Amino acid sequence: MDRLIIAGGVPLSGETRISGAKNAALPLMCAALLTPEPLTLSNTPHLRDVSTMVRLLAQMGVEVSLDDRLGLSLRAERFSDPLAPYDLVKTMRASILVLGPLVARCGEARVSLPGGCAIGLRPVDLHIKGLEALGAEVSVEQGYIAARAKRLKGARIVMDLVTVTGTENLMMAACLAQGTTVLENAAREPEVVDLAQCLLAMGARISGAGTDVIRIEGVDQLRGASHRIMPDRIETGTFLAAAAATGGRITLHGADPGILEAVLERLRESGAELSTGNGTISLAMRGRPKSINVRTAPYPAFPTDMQAQLMALDAIAEGTATITETVFENRFMHALEMQRLGADIEIAGNIATVRGVAKLQGATVMATDLRASASLVIAGLVAEGETTVDRIYHLDRGYECIEEKLAQLGARIKRVH
Repeated sequence: MDRLIIAGGVPLSGETRISGAKNAALPLMCAALLTPEPLTLSNTPHLRDVSTMVRLLAQMGVEVSLDDRLGLSLRAERFSDPLAPYDLVKTMRASILVLGPLVARCGEARVSLPGGCAIGLRPVDLHIKGLEALGAEVSVEQGYIAARAKRLKGARIVMDLVTVTGTENLMMAACLAQGTTVLENAAREPEVVDLAQCLLAMGARISGAGTDVIRIEGVDQLRGASHRIMPDRIETGTFLAAAAATGGRITLHGADPGILEAVLERLRESGAELSTGNGTISLAMRGRPKSINVRTAPYPAFPTDMQAQLMALDAIAEGTATITETVFENRFMHALEMQRLGADIEIAGNIATVRGVAKLQGATVMATDLRASASLVIAGLVAEGETTVDRIYHLDRGYECIEEKLAQLGARIKRVH
């Protein structure tokens, strides 16, 4: 099992490029199931989750190819089996996103109940209730969601909770439904907007993406299209937090500052100097950062996927901060590992109190989920001595060549097999 070894204490400095967004790429790949014509995706990140999705789609009969620029072409002209088996789904919760497109296009689907990071309950009942509202017959049997429908019919769906994958799944299903579907309390995340833009290029009729009410007028069929995947806002925020924590100065290319405003505002509060340009974000931190309070919530508020990284920043900041997690109930597991590095963190329910210390000390820590992995890398970058981060397969699910990019910025970091 791979691990990262980090010799901390070096400010990050230089330039690097942001990859395409994992959380946009996965639903976009599933959108290929809605048409027999090719869907071509550029700016595709090379991640373990993307590879898992390729295998999942390929075993259904989707033809997958890479071009000379590493763009991804998917053609679902015919299906061998509308099944998402447990051995593929268990490592990646986003596999649930094949459910809506399969039912809409094939009239049936069997999808294993998903796995993924152990950060808390992420129930699929909203996906099931939404498909039932569209006229599908859905049952859960032997660990699989089984859904059938001759043709889905448009409906008004009010989601009890804001759910990104639920919004994406139902939006894709409604594209081929008969009539009009209205999704209320829909997720507003930029990744939802990116998917909607791709679906529009494929011939879908969608309005309201980026608001909490999305309207979809069903069509008989969709066509192929080409689409460039949006930049990864969480990778962007992670590198900015790392630079701020180490007292560095970096410039990120291929980024989109407009989709990261809540994170940029917190970094400014910490004392970072930020400037943005056309596809670039530059950060410079002089001196020790100041503690910043964080409360996670659905977009456009502060993203839960950046909570752990900001905790690493607060761990060495001047002052005391409170971090309130409102999205997932089990997303403070990284705090115990940070304590091994000398962080002063106290957990009470969904609130973490972080008292900044002047220095962290290197130690061996274990990653528990994707974003926790990134936070431990940041903590290792600022710690004195050597830090070893075990179980970094989580990192490979969501960060493309993270150790290479950090080394490009001057970090003393290496992967050990």
